[in-house]
Amino acid sequence: MHVLLMLACLMSVQPGGAMKTTVPVQRVFGPEHPGGQYKHPASITQLANGDLYLAYYTGSGEYATDTAVYGARLPKGQTQWTTPAPIADTPFRSEGNPVVWQAPDSVVWLFYVIRYGQTWSTSLIQAKMSRDGARTWSDPMLVTMTEGMMVRSRPLALANGDILLPAYHETGHDTEMVGPASCSLFFRWDGKLHTWAATNEIHSRIGNIQPAVAPITNDYLVCYCRRGGDYSGRPDGRIVRAESRDGGRTWSEGRETQFPNPNAAVEFLRLQSGNLLLIFNDSVTDRAPLTAALSTDGDKTYPYRLNLVEGPGDYAYPYAIQADDGKIHLVFTSNERTTIYHAVFTEAEVLAHRTDTLQ
Repeated sequence: MHVLLMLACLMSVQPGGAMKTTVPVQRVFGPEHPGGQYKHPASITQLANGDLYLAYYTGSGEYATDTAVYGARLPKGQTQWTTPAPIADTPFRSEGNPVVWQAPDSVVWLFYVIRYGQTWSTSLIQAKMSRDGARTWSDPMLVTMTEGMMVRSRPLALANGDILLPAYHETGHDTEMVGPASCSLFFRWDGKLHTWAATNEIHSRIGNIQPAVAPITNDYLVCYCRRGGDYSGRPDGRIVRAESRDGGRTWSEGRETQFPNPNAAVEFLRLQSGNLLLIFNDSVTDRAPLTAALSTDGDKTYPYRLNLVEGPGDYAYPYAIQADDGKIHLVFTSNERTTIYHAVFTEAEVLAHRTDTLQ
């Protein structure tokens, strides 16, 4: 069944079989589905009842004012996603970058940004909550009043009950450049006071954005970030890493790693085994291949590598979760941000591909 599904996906995901996959990949939504031509980036969470819920933003283009956040669900045990429907739509403003996440108390959070000017450096972060499994949503609330703040990655539930929300401050007004002052940071939710507080900013040589965070221990957290700069494919483009030794309250400066980065989002999560999974575009020039790297020694080395998706094209903005059954669900976008794909694989499939690469 696994092989047949993968073969079917290979035949259907792109004309001419350009996309090559090593794991099953399903084309979920494209330009023909509700919302508009543009569909990007997607996030996914598992709900308390076992359903999967997906959110993305859509409209006629990235900077169009007709964009809105849409949601859809994959009921447990089924193979067909529900028809997408709007879940956040501010009149005359552009929404973007939804992050949907179920907290340990089963409250489902939806974080997203609203752009008030011509570029993302004018955006604000908003949040909604659902207490009925993402069927209805609260009114929105502001996370911060600071312009240029954005979200992209999954929150982290902390041992003391707080929530750590990855965020970033995007600067500049050039749509083809992430300014060097752009930086990552986190907002911490105090569940007793119902307030958000920002951490210090994570700065690096050419800027960084879109941190993805995972715990090594309760106190020792690590995040990997997308580099700043332009999209020219600079040979020194690398994923940026930072760490916290006090449970995410303060963060180190950002340091460039050996992992290449073409100015594209990355994903990073701790698996049920305790191993760490990093998903990224293994290139300084292209958003392909989309590679999974696994560390079994607490973020010291990543000798296990598997190209999940490769071939001509763009396979970008990975967002992954590990479901209760241990399967890893990955969503990403392709075809110039018009198509959302859903891949499913296991940790064992990555562990089966050991390389000589240590970093």
